[in-house]
Amino acid sequence: MLALTRKKGEALVINNNVEITILEVKGDQVKIGIAAPKEVPVYRKEVYIQIQEANKEAMQVSGLDALKDLF
Repeated sequence: MLALTRKKGEALVINNNVEITILEVKGDQVKIGIAAPKEVPVYRKEVYIQIQEANKEAMQVSGLDALKDLF
């Protein structure tokens, strides 16, 4: 993991097309802004994990089993 120190208004660039800017620092919270192309998905980690778990569950149920349950 790369750890960086940034101040309000400073930014970093990832992969030439994603820019992360520090917008505000208040107590133990940091507000960031993310500028990325529309085709680059950006998720909070807890949401990303939920999506991955839902996808794993969906993969475990085959299409034929789902159709059999309908009848």
